[in-house]
Amino acid sequence: MSTLLSSTAIRSVEARHSDLHPPLMERAGRAAAEVALRILGEASSCVLVVAGPGNNGGDGFVVARLLKEAGRDVVVACGSDARVLPPDAAIAREAWDAAGGRTVADFVGSQWGLVVDALFGIGLKRPVDGRHAECIARINAMGCPVLALDVPSGLDADTGAVRGSAVRATHTASFIALKPGLLTLDGPDHCGELSLHDLGLEVPEGEGALLERAMFAAYLRARPRNAHKGMFGDAGVIGGAAGMTGAALLAARAGLKLGAGRVFLGLLDAAAPGFDPACPELMLRPPGDLHLLSSALAVGPGLGQSEQALQQLRRALGFAGPLLLDADALNLLAAHPGMQQALVRREAATVLTPHPAEAARLLQCSTAEVQMDRVASACEMARRFQADVVLKGCGSVLATAEGRWCINTSGHPGMASAGMGDVLSGLVLALLAQGWPATSALAAGVHLHGRAAERLAHAGIGPVGLSASELIDAARAEFNDWLPTR
Repeated sequence: MSTLLSSTAIRSVEARHSDLHPPLMERAGRAAAEVALRILGEASSCVLVVAGPGNNGGDGFVVARLLKEAGRDVVVACGSDARVLPPDAAIAREAWDAAGGRTVADFVGSQWGLVVDALFGIGLKRPVDGRHAECIARINAMGCPVLALDVPSGLDADTGAVRGSAVRATHTASFIALKPGLLTLDGPDHCGELSLHDLGLEVPEGEGALLERAMFAAYLRARPRNAHKGMFGDAGVIGGAAGMTGAALLAARAGLKLGAGRVFLGLLDAAAPGFDPACPELMLRPPGDLHLLSSALAVGPGLGQSEQALQQLRRALGFAGPLLLDADALNLLAAHPGMQQALVRREAATVLTPHPAEAARLLQCSTAEVQMDRVASACEMARRFQADVVLKGCGSVLATAEGRWCINTSGHPGMASAGMGDVLSGLVLALLAQGWPATSALAAGVHLHGRAAERLAHAGIGPVGLSASELIDAARAEFNDWLPTR
């Protein structure tokens, strides 16, 4: 499992290995120099290393020295006085100077074949401004490959927020462990191709991790030949108010095609048809009946915020099985503290799937505040509502009530279209109905959702213009590829 560590945790690991030989800075520089050489290939163009005033700059001096030793033409741009560098960085600069390295105070031109960003590392907690912001702007305008050391300068390693301005790297060599900010919010748009280098250290397991199939692989089982639909649960979807029946249909269709034995659909729109002509296998019933018919229930896709919707949600909070709440079910929950208390008292598993605006309503803050620290926001919702939560978005964050969290990296920007969240709800619901534990069902559903989109893009469908309904069959195909054969 790939552990994700905060900048504070990384500093703790570094402190415990401060007496290593070779030292951490030398190891980091060597790892990054190998990446740089792979990027350069046989090209003979000059390399610019932009070194900052801290230890990230020291890493840059090591990279420069090793590239020079490999026969590359290297220039270091460093506007900091060597006398004020941290001790390890000062040693790295002395070694660069002793090797005959060339250091300049500033850089111009666009003749570089590679720029190594060693300006700021994980410790940056203030906005980048002044000459450093100008420096980042020039790096971003170079038009050549850019290799960031540890994190792109200007990017918050913990949150993925841009601190004023940030380098847009084509490659990032991250050291010791991945940082959450590389994988969520603005991180993926700035880090480019990401590589991890543990520097030969035994990295401790943290509270966070990269969402990988290994997390739920134990539940990927081939079905017995002597199977019947009753073995795979009854999934119920309540939603679909007037003008929004499509949302509930998407969720129900996704639940059926991910293997739920039966799918019941309760539409609030009294004028809705009595069956789904595109998917006649769905069983349409009065919404109030689904609490008795379902082994797992999803409430919210196209639900609306009417009095009828409120009644359905209130009743669902007493449902004895796994319950997934999405969309307007979350908005109603946010507006009624009494129902929040009922949610916390539930004994069965609860799954919440908010996007940032819904999360903000639940947490009684602004969307910007939610996005400012997506991991903390997801963890707070999970703790407050005693539920498994996914905060959707770039680098969706999954969190449990016990404080564990992970970040999903599957998917692409083509998923930013209407109905995608409804399909996700249906995928997770199907796994809940089939008896998967809530945490595993949510992890598998979120990861599968993104992998299905990637599968379609690989086949030439999207990413731009991808529709939610197209994702359902792709998710089925991807999921079947995951299952072992007997």
